[in-house]
Amino acid sequence: MDGDTLYSIGELARRTGLTVKTVRFYSDRGIVAPTDRSPAGYRLYGIDAVARLDLVRTLRELGLGLSTIRQVVDRELSLAEVAAAHAEALAVQIRVLRLRHAVLAAVAERGSTPEETELMHRLAQLSEDERRRLIGEFLDAVFGGLVDAAPAFAGVMRSMTPELPDNPEAEQVQAWVELAELSLDLEFRASVRRLVEEQAAEQARSGTAVPRRDIFAVVRDQAGPALAAGIDPASPRADPFVASFMAHYAQLLGRPDDIELRHRLATRLERVNDPRRERYLQLLAVVNGWTAPESLAPALDWSVQALRVRTPGRTSP
Repeated sequence: MDGDTLYSIGELARRTGLTVKTVRFYSDRGIVAPTDRSPAGYRLYGIDAVARLDLVRTLRELGLGLSTIRQVVDRELSLAEVAAAHAEALAVQIRVLRLRHAVLAAVAERGSTPEETELMHRLAQLSEDERRRLIGEFLDAVFGGLVDAAPAFAGVMRSMTPELPDNPEAEQVQAWVELAELSLDLEFRASVRRLVEEQAAEQARSGTAVPRRDIFAVVRDQAGPALAAGIDPASPRADPFVASFMAHYAQLLGRPDDIELRHRLATRLERVNDPRRERYLQLLAVVNGWTAPESLAPALDWSVQALRVRTPGRTSP
């Protein structure tokens, strides 16, 4: 068929795969105008109407409104401009859907109350500035006033800061919500603050501005092989492992390895073995896209037991 061929609405519908009602709808709104009329007054359309309707159908499937479609087909707007604006709008919609999915998944998994659900919903919808402010308040409560005395804590603060990406996965949003809830827990804040204060005091007693190796890392490295070897913490076979990390701790504080010092370290290890602290670090890794951290709990449990059986008459406070 040549370019002078005209089509009735029925023929145009057959060629485009649309219904007669849909073609008439677009025609009535001026998006696809008739080229001529038949002697009986019926609308007739040129070959360009086929291409025009194919474009209209594609744009409708992409979610564009009729007013925008009219501007595109009439070349009042370039398709590139419309596509860019629509892609941006869809990105916002996708983010909202991810937030909703994350909250609903958390509610389903945790069996949350209506109040908890409302809190999760509000936390998920925080802006970037609001998220930074919330975490900033938590970190200030934990490290406030201590960074000047122990500059190394500045790096620790940065390592404990969640950075939710611009286009997070659902699991990252869900992790962020739980992490934000945890940061609002006043008891958890106080617990972490106490650990940091104790660590700052121990560093001050060491008499050097250069931070020494973390006692918890030393304990992990010593207890790990003992655990792997199946050594009972109360057994004499555990003595060399205990003596090794106690030697480090005694050197750190400039004190002899005695019952008092072993009791002190056991208490420190019990405090750092707070499940909430480990959960915070696990969630932080998910939000920031880091490798999941190794759990310290088994090594800490083993070490506490090993120390307690070697500190007669002492119990955990």
